[in-house]
Amino acid sequence: MLLFACTAFSQKAPPDTVAGIPVNYDEDKVGTYTLPNPLTLVDGKKVKDSRTWINKRRPEILALYEQYQFGKTPALPQKLKVEVFDHGTPTFNGKAIRKQVRIYLAEDTSIHKMDLLIYLPADAAKPSPLLLNVSFSANSNVANDPGVRPGLIWSKEGKRIPAPAREFGKLNIEQFISAGIGIATVCYTDIEPDSKEGTQFGIRAYYAKLSNSKPAPDDWGAISAWSWGLSKAMDYLETDKKIDAKKIALTGASRLGKTALWTGARDTRFAMIIASISGEGGAALSRRNFGETVKHITDTSRYYYQFAPNYHNYGDRVSDLPIDGHMLISLIAPRPLLLQTGDTDLWSDPKGEFLAAVAAEPVYKLFGKDGPRTSVMSAAGGSSMLNTLGYFMHKGGHTVLPSDWEVFIRYMKKHF
Repeated sequence: MLLFACTAFSQKAPPDTVAGIPVNYDEDKVGTYTLPNPLTLVDGKKVKDSRTWINKRRPEILALYEQYQFGKTPALPQKLKVEVFDHGTPTFNGKAIRKQVRIYLAEDTSIHKMDLLIYLPADAAKPSPLLLNVSFSANSNVANDPGVRPGLIWSKEGKRIPAPAREFGKLNIEQFISAGIGIATVCYTDIEPDSKEGTQFGIRAYYAKLSNSKPAPDDWGAISAWSWGLSKAMDYLETDKKIDAKKIALTGASRLGKTALWTGARDTRFAMIIASISGEGGAALSRRNFGETVKHITDTSRYYYQFAPNYHNYGDRVSDLPIDGHMLISLIAPRPLLLQTGDTDLWSDPKGEFLAAVAAEPVYKLFGKDGPRTSVMSAAGGSSMLNTLGYFMHKGGHTVLPSDWEVFIRYMKKHF
């Protein structure tokens, strides 16, 4: 089973101060706020049909996210250079076929590369749907399979070195194979290191050197870099004839939940998004003063580097942002989107994620699709809202539980 413990907040009481900034967990102190209307164009006209949304409003919102929060990503290289070094090895007692692919992200093949690990049902009579998991761990630590190539991590000096082995965080491959679903995984730091210093070494550094450009207010942050790499993974997945390219879902947790959402917004080839505990900067409403805020997440002692520099400027004036979490959700429409949260994960504001889904539902309605269909949040572990715009909250904190993966499979089978 795979159990994410994405932050230190999983196993203890949430902090009341972060980076010297107080944190509010009292609903009575959330304050009042007004959300931008996703169905109002910049010129003030209303969006009344799906065509206007697709051709006018959606591009507007996407551009706002590039400018104010995540930054602009460069175009994907025209040529996809890959090395398939495991063409299809039977594994898990013959139930699955394992493939391993090295995808080169730049002409400098010594550094900028990522390994994609794929398992497909061995007895599939037709191309299989697939869940792409963007992981915190090297592939060799995610799969309980000795045939997986050892992963790499970044050293402090910017070198790629072998990842240390660990037993925690194994993914139950067989539950997906038994459901007729393929599963693929890629480690996010193959694309870009997750640190302030990482801007010197990862794919952003390569492109900055290539263009000889200085950082701009809308320069891409690490989340956009990870997202860009996932689009490169999709480039390859589309070429595999044993994978149904029209039924590829993407999932990630915490900062990788934000990454999954932004990738789904940018790249509509992903047919489904499952965003776990994405919190502030993801699905949660920033205008709600609850748990982590824009000021916390963009503090220079914390995760400033994950976002466009512009985002940092709104820590004290979040109401001036022309975007909020419900608008990021709306960019996935009409494709299926499942938001997974935990009832004790106050830092990530599960209620704020639910309210964002409620506020995004009118966009899904343009396409005849349902969202939560209620403004009343159900209790954790209750009936899951597995609608096209779905919401599911487990009993627990900032984590993905083994039982959550069972819900993800149900959701994929329902909508695929």
